Order: sequence, then structure tokens, then C-alpha cells
Amino acid sequence: MHKPKVEYFDLAALTNTDPKGNVRQVEEYRLEPFGLYMARPAPGHPNFHYLESWFLPGLSLRATIFHFTQQERWDQDYYLDIGEFGPDGDGHWRSVDHYLDILVRTGRTSVLLDVDELLAAHAAGYLDAAAAERAVNVATTAIEGIASHGHSFENWLAAQGITLDWKQPPKPVSN
Repeated sequence: MHKPKVEYFDLAALTNTDPKGNVRQVEEYRLEPFGLYMARPAPGHPNFHYLESWFLPGLSLRATIFHFTQQERWDQDYYLDIGEFGPDGDGHWRSVDHYLDILVRTGRTSVLLDVDELLAAHAAGYLDAAAAERAVNVATTAIEGIASHGHSFENWLAAQGITLDWKQPPKPVSN
């Protein structure tokens, strides 16, 4: 079991520091009243070459689209992380992952993942009862909302006045 994954986002320097301390270059940050957009390459990752994320503090969600390599393709449209996301001062943002994830297959299903990790983290003292309960409530609200809008994450957000704008990254180079 691991402590919650924490990432840092330096908007001025265009960097993203991952939970292991690796600093990655970001191509774009964009602030909107409802959240922060990030787009960056994923050099050396075996499954995807690019990722885009929207951090939505008011919903306690990070929505990610992974742009897979030509050899990989996972059956998902959006990957949602549950956690705490928001400004950390001086043009920086911070994310703290609360273990639960939702895999969205638009028009078909939304699947809750990593309940076992949430329970183990709570048992290990990495997440207190209030934070674990918040994570479950956020996940339940998101899954119910997405399902009630035809398993469309975008339609659920639109009903809340949020429209996400995604970039079209370069195609992966085949090997």
C-alpha cells in the first residue's frame, strides 16, 4: 500500500512533477473558472504517447484522456481520478489522489475502480475516515450523474454548465 499520490503543476514554468519527483514538460496549461487544463507528451511510456487532463476542483475530479500508442488501445474514453485538486499558491496547482477511479466508456458504462486500494489506504492510516467517505460520495455522485446522462461524462458536465475543450495532439510515430 502506498501513500496518496501527490503531483505538482507549475503553470509559469510549464512543468508537472509526478508522485515520484520526475519533472515533465507541459505543452499547455489553461485556466478556466471551473478548473485547470493540462496537455503534455508522455515520453517513454509504453502505453500512451500523450495525455490531457482537466482538474475540476468543484467536483473533486481529474478527467484524463490518454492518447495511446499505435500498439495499445484501452477500451475507455475518460479516466477519472477522485481526489483533491486546486491552486497551491504562486501559480502552482497540486493534486492529491484519493485512490478511487472511474473508467468511462461513453454511451455504454462507467466502472468504479480501486475500491480495494481505498480501503487498504484507510486501514493503513493514509486516508482518514472523512476523506475516504468524501471519495466514495464523489465517486457515487459522478457515476450516478454520468449514468443518468446516457453514460456521457460530457453531457453530465454540460448539465452543470461545464464544457471541456480538448486538444488534438500529434499522432504517435510508429516504430
